[in-house]
Amino acid sequence: MAEAVDPPFDRPDRGFNALDGWTWVGTYGGYFLQCDLLQEFEHGFFTRQWSGRGPQELAAAISAGVSVHRTRQIHSSRVLAASQAAAEPWPEGDGLVSDGGGQSLWACGADCTPVLIADRARGSVAACHAGWRGVATGILPAAIETLERSGSQRSDLLVALGPAVSGEAYQVELDVAMQVGSACCAPGEDPAEVLVEAGALKPDPAPGSPGDRYRLDIRLAARAQLLNAGLGPEQLRLCPLCTVAEPQLFHSWRRDQVKAVQWSGIVAQA
Repeated sequence: MAEAVDPPFDRPDRGFNALDGWTWVGTYGGYFLQCDLLQEFEHGFFTRQWSGRGPQELAAAISAGVSVHRTRQIHSSRVLAASQAAAEPWPEGDGLVSDGGGQSLWACGADCTPVLIADRARGSVAACHAGWRGVATGILPAAIETLERSGSQRSDLLVALGPAVSGEAYQVELDVAMQVGSACCAPGEDPAEVLVEAGALKPDPAPGSPGDRYRLDIRLAARAQLLNAGLGPEQLRLCPLCTVAEPQLFHSWRRDQVKAVQWSGIVAQA
């Protein structure tokens, strides 16, 4: 049985005892994070403590008797109905939207942002893998539009953006930043200005860094994209933990260059 507990790592200097809006949950298999904004929904952002265990096993940590739905992620904006991703071979895509109750939807990453979306009125949910390519091609607006087609209202959606690489640890070329920025702004707005105002784009402080290199916070860019899509700031929560900066907690491709991931999942109520 899962219960809220003190953080599993004794690192008060790094903020593990003060994750405002987030709660560590302990269960028989380990610890995972939940977002307080989604407290009415069974969900979890898992850590590297769960390495080697896939969604079929992780689902039991957040709920009993649920079906498992996942994709083979390809850094795209492709969103599928959960019933289309219910068995191997897993279909290609980076977003899932529930189309029935008791479905657990899963996304994985090792620096990209895991995004869980819940409709507080209808009980529908979505799970997305949002790296820079996903944000640039509109994975999150695509998931929202898919939810809307099934009857959801944007004003009823709650969104949790889980642990991912921070801007301090993510160096990109200007072209990448502009592709992301263009997907986060309204027509006529300057992509760079939108990212700068969101705190998502800063000059690269590394000595000797080429002039076309910047630091991009893909989490803040995703948040800006959601705000541009019409969601209010009160509907969004962003986890402050950086996958690169926390080797005890998370796998990170940019830090370790090893193919390993952590999973995040949410259960549909209806």
